Parts: sequence; structure tokens; C-alpha cells
Amino acid sequence: MQPVNWGILSTSNFATERFLPGVRKSPLVRLRAVGSRDLERAKAFAKTNGVAKAYGSYEEVLRDPEIELVYIPLPNHLHVEWAIKTAKAGKHALCEKPMGMNAKEVEKLKPHARKVHIAEAFMVRFHPQWMEVRERVRNGEIGRVTHMHVAFAYNNLDPKNIRNIFATGGGALYDIGCYAIVAGRWFYEAEPIRAIGMADKDPKFKTDRLFSALLDFGKGRPLAFSVATQSVVHQRVHIFGTKGRIEITIPFNQPQDEPTVYLMHDGSSLHGLDAQKFTVPTADQYQLQAEYYSNLIRSGEKPSSKRLEDAIRNMRVIDALFKSVKSGRFEKV
Repeated sequence: MQPVNWGILSTSNFATERFLPGVRKSPLVRLRAVGSRDLERAKAFAKTNGVAKAYGSYEEVLRDPEIELVYIPLPNHLHVEWAIKTAKAGKHALCEKPMGMNAKEVEKLKPHARKVHIAEAFMVRFHPQWMEVRERVRNGEIGRVTHMHVAFAYNNLDPKNIRNIFATGGGALYDIGCYAIVAGRWFYEAEPIRAIGMADKDPKFKTDRLFSALLDFGKGRPLAFSVATQSVVHQRVHIFGTKGRIEITIPFNQPQDEPTVYLMHDGSSLHGLDAQKFTVPTADQYQLQAEYYSNLIRSGEKPSSKRLEDAIRNMRVIDALFKSVKSGRFEKV
């Protein structure tokens, strides 16, 4: 297959540290251009990450006739704006999560999603770990799923970091709560019908440094999660059933160069001695994600809004949770 020419908007640390190491492994991706508002920074980024061309603006990347797909790792409040500009330039768009600041904003992309492929970059859904665990759930290996718990936390006190800047879409729910929501939707294979949340805000940053939530997926299926930006580093997904439970030990930041692990418990030991360990061979979820979208473009599949609709559904849950913090009650999703 002819590799797809990718462009990148911004020289974000996330792109350097997470996304590009995986993408460079793929023979289906050709990193053709990066754009930054600082040309020298773009040149340094290009040299470090093996990108062919560097531009001193985002617009120049979109004007480059070689570019077919644009990766957008900009701050949250710029996602929709630049996804629209990317689509108007005739390029496909892969946009970091969350897709926007609210569902209404993301819906502005609908007419463009029928002309080019537009998707939200939830790489976890491409990892074989998530696929394997979902198959076990589908096959009833832990019985009927009764509930889920998700925890995701890190500690970041840098006032200049975009995760701590309220105006650009910082805070725990936007940054990592979106993963917890996707986990519930993925393993339940359903949509939540109502949600309630509680936030603790940093007095200086004004962002939610801790967000706890309860999502109701109907039929007695809740998802409880807590996400934090000023806490000890930790992440887990627990899926509980009538016959057992599954524990995904590193569900979101899976190592890109070593196998991953998940555990199955039958409930015979409260000390965890009942754990059955399953190892998933080494896989890079960023590489797999990039190859999926490169293949999608080369397949000639007609663009549609179905992938964008998935992002909108996730965004509606975030909207409901923010609304519930103010109302103090469950809000309809």
C-alpha cells in the first residue's frame, strides 16, 4: 500500500512523547510536515521526529498539496476550529480527545464529516488488550456484568501546562475523564442514559483537579469513576460480573514496547490469590490507530458522520456531568 502523507498541527509534547514514536514504526505512514507558530521550533521538532518538512504556521500545512491526513494535538478549545479548517482544505482529520469543549460545538463538524474522514483519536480502542477483554465479557466469562469502576490519576502542578489552564479546556474531566467514559461505553457496548458528577476545583487554576462521577447505563449497569490531576499516579479498569471480575492494570497508557497484562478473579480469595494472569503480546496502540486510518483512506470508503457521532456521544456525557455539578442531581445524557 502506498503510505499516507500525514501532517501535524503543533509541536506538542504529547505528539513527541506518545503519538509519534508509535507512528514512526508504521510503513503505512509518511510524516511529511509539521506546523508551528514558531518556525525554529517546527524545524527542531521535524529533525527530532523524522518529519520531512517544517512550516511556521498551521495554515501552510493545510496548503501543502502532498498532505492527505492531518493530526491535530492542539489544546481542546482549538480542536473544532482546526478540524473545520482541515476539512475545508480537503484533508482528512484525526483530532485528539476530547473532540471539543461541548457537543454543540462538535456538531459543527457534521457537514464536513460527509466530505472527508474526521475522527477522535481514542487509541485505546485499537489495543488488543481492550479487544481481548471485551471478547471475554461478551462470552460471559465473568457472568453478567454488574458494575464497573475506573480510576485514572496523575500529578501535574505546572501552571503553564494546558491541562491546568481553564480557558483552553484544562481539568481532569476533559483530559482523562473522557477515557473513563469511553471505557464504560466500550465494555458495556451501550450508552449511558443519565449521569451525576462531583468536582473539586483548584483555587488557583479554576480547573477540576478531581472529578468523580456515576453513569447509569440502564438495566442496573453503573460505571463509577474518579479522575485526578493532582494525585498519586494510578490507573485501573475493574469490570465486575456475577461469576468473576477483570482488572486491567494499565488500561490507558499501555507500554509501547513491552507486553501488557490483565487479571481475572473468580472471587475465591479476598487477598487476590485467585488472580489468573493474562499477557497480551507487545502492541503499540498509536501505531495501530495510525494504520487503521491510513488504511481507511486508501480503502476508498466514502466519508460519513458515523465516527464523528461517536465523539459527539462521548461529549454529551461530559456536558451532562458538568451540568450535574451545578444542579447537584442526575442529568439526562
